[in-house]
Amino acid sequence: KKDKSDYVIQSVSHALDVLEQFRGDTDELGVTELSKRLKLHKNNVFRLLATLEARGYIEQNRVTENYRLGLKSLELGQAFIKQMGLLRQAHPVLKELVAKCNETAYVGIIREREIVYLDAVEAKQTVRVVSRVGNRLPTYCTAIGKAQIAFSESEDDMDQLIPRELRRFTPKTIAERKQLLDHLKKVRELGYAVDTGEYEEDVKCVGAPIRDYTRRVVGGICLSGPAARMEEERIHQELAPLVVKASREISSRLGYEVGLGSAK
Repeated sequence: KKDKSDYVIQSVSHALDVLEQFRGDTDELGVTELSKRLKLHKNNVFRLLATLEARGYIEQNRVTENYRLGLKSLELGQAFIKQMGLLRQAHPVLKELVAKCNETAYVGIIREREIVYLDAVEAKQTVRVVSRVGNRLPTYCTAIGKAQIAFSESEDDMDQLIPRELRRFTPKTIAERKQLLDHLKKVRELGYAVDTGEYEEDVKCVGAPIRDYTRRVVGGICLSGPAARMEEERIHQELAPLVVKASREISSRLGYEVGLGSAK
């Protein structure tokens, strides 16, 4: 029996490679840059872009002549989000959470060893953390990422969620693997994770895992705010209990029976 990889259509694969270059902070790219990144001839890249542009997945900036994602790409992303039961169940809980503490709340999942924020409810504070929906952040130095890693079913699963190379973003980033694993054990004991400025010095977060009816971790929830408002006492005494309670509520809505296991 042939492996599915034997049926891969190369041109389709290349077209998807083009789309995947537009992630993170990359808004626009030119033919030359895409050619270098993909190691494809410029003519091939141009033909791929022309095809994607004709279908609405890519559009050209007529001023710079560079390319960016088109509306069809957005529509697909929105369709994916709407189809996820996680978001339907999580959004009202996020709203309740923000109403209780007036800090920005997120729900996110891990994809390719990165956190992808799927939904957010912003605080009404003048100074607040802006929405990061759609952004990709590291798993190992964000509260929402650490919470999901720490509650993996096995050490092998945990290892799969941690990047091979741990980049240091701030002086507080845990960039040594053994130290990180020891830290994650403490996260598991607490039932929640805290980011004390490990990704951004002026931002602190507290997060907890979300489980579904199979008892597997399927996402995470977190509160995020300026470091000046997120004192250690407030995090552990006020915010962490709220986040853990919200994570249990969402897990329950997804069919997880808290009594059969620990949502901690």
